[in-house]
Order: sequence, then C-alpha cells, then structure tokens
Amino acid sequence: MSKNSKVLNLKDKISGNEMDLSLCNLTEVPVRELALFTKATVLDLSCNNITSLPPEFCNLTHLVKVDLSKNQLTCLPDDLGNLSSLQHLDLYNNKLNVLPVSFSQLRSLKWLDLKDNPLEAGLAKAAGDCLDEKQCKQCATKVLQHMRDIQEEVDRTREKRLLREKELEKKREAKQREREAREREARKREKAEEKEKRRKEYNAQMAAAAAREQQKKKSEEKKKKNGQAAADKKVAVESTAKPRRSLIGLVFKLLLLLLLGLAGVAATCRLTDLQKEAMCVPVNVAVDDGLTWAKEQEGVVRQLVQNLSTAAKEFLESTQATKN
Repeated sequence: MSKNSKVLNLKDKISGNEMDLSLCNLTEVPVRELALFTKATVLDLSCNNITSLPPEFCNLTHLVKVDLSKNQLTCLPDDLGNLSSLQHLDLYNNKLNVLPVSFSQLRSLKWLDLKDNPLEAGLAKAAGDCLDEKQCKQCATKVLQHMRDIQEEVDRTREKRLLREKELEKKREAKQREREAREREARKREKAEEKEKRRKEYNAQMAAAAAREQQKKKSEEKKKKNGQAAADKKVAVESTAKPRRSLIGLVFKLLLLLLLGLAGVAATCRLTDLQKEAMCVPVNVAVDDGLTWAKEQEGVVRQLVQNLSTAAKEFLESTQATKN
C-alpha cells in the first residue's frame, strides 16, 4: 500500500520529461520507483538531506540531467560512470572531497557544478569557480580530463600491480619448481643411497657365504688329508706288520709240517710191518723214550699243547683277517 502511494506521489511530481523531487526532505533516493519512469530524463533532487546515493542509482541510464545541489553528499557511487546519457550534473553545495574514478567514463557530460564542496586540491583546481554557464561547461571538460588522468594513473598503477603480482607469481612458481626439483633430487638421492646400502649388504652376505664355503672346503680338505694320512699310515703299518706275520706263519707252518712228518714216520714205524725194519728201530726207541719222558713231563706237555693250540688259533685268526 505504501509502495503504491509512493508511485502515485511520483506521478504527481512528474511534468513532461522532468521529475521534481526537490524540497521533499528526502534522506534516500527512491531508485526503484524512479526506474519505472524511464521517460523522465531530468531529475531534480536538490534541497534535500541525501547523504549518499545507492549503487542501484547507477542503473538509471536514461537520465540526462541530474540536480543534486544543496544536499549532504559525502561520496558518489563507484559505478557512476555507467550513466552514459548524463549531460548535466549539479553537485553544488555538498560535502564531496573526491569523485569516483569511473567519473571519467561520463563521455556525454557537458555541464558540471562543484562549487561549495571541500574538494581536494587537484580536483578543485580542475573544477574552477563555476560562476556561469561557460565556466560550468569548462568545469565538465577539465574535470573529465582530470579524472581521465587519474583513471590512467589508476590503470598504470593497476597494471604495475598486476605485473608485480605476475612477477611474484612467476617467482613463487619458480621457487615451487625449484623446491619440487630439490625434493625430487633428494628422493632420488635417498633411493640411490638405499639401493647402495642394500647392494653393500648383499655383497657382504655373499662374501660371508663365500668365506663360509671356503672354510668348509678347507675343513673338508683337511679332514680328507688327515684321513688319507691316517689311511696311508695304517697301510704302512699293516704292510710292515704283514711280512712279520707272514714270516711267523711260514715258520709255524714248517714246524707243523715237520711235526706232522715226524708223527707220520712214528706212526708208520709203530703201527705197520716196518717196525722191525732197521730204519724204524731208532724211531721206535725214540718214540718210546719220548712217551716215557712225556709221561714224566705230562704237565709240561699239557702246557706245551695248550700253547701250541693258542698259537694255532691266533695263526688262523690272523690268516682270516689278512684274507678279509
């Protein structure tokens, strides 16, 4: 309801292409309502209590003439340069120190009044006195040029800043690449050191295994040599002892054959018809004497027989061992 009343009030304030909102005790600009009246290209907001313009004011691109004199404006919106159709701008008796940089984009501006504003020195010099129509037109031209210079300086400063930022970014990227390269090199070096460590450990293990194998071979060769030496010594001992055993056995065999021969001769002379022969007489006498003596030496003979039996047994055992 209040919005409709505002619209009706604005209709009451419009006359042809002019919207007169002066002396309305306004503190804010009714931008939304003004946007509905695109045919009202002249806007009078003078003699109010407006302290600032909303950013949406810059969307009123149909405005050709704007009077904001005798208000309390301390600043203008940054996008004021969007008012591409604006030709006449009255900012007399406000509290402006500077103008937005986009002011330089008001290429259609032909008339400007900045009297009675606490302008900074450079802007005040460019604005001049604005005491008449001609001076206000010169003010528009000079202020636009001044703002273009500021715009160019701002652009150069921005370009320098962007260039510095790009250079800093390049330096950061270069440092990042260097850091990554160092990290890659460090990782590569660590891998190489780790590989070299493993290689040394492997070589040490192989050397230890080779040393153990060599020691084992030496030990086996030593055992083999010791065994061969022992075998050679045994063979030598056996070869030395064998002739002795062979000689003793030969003597024993001869004695045994002799005894057997004697026994055979005695048996022949005692038990056969040859006992009366002349050659058997001394044999029989000797046998009789021997038997007599044997009876007398029965214990001695028994011991002798026992010794002979033992000797024969040892002889047979040694012969069997020799054969094996």
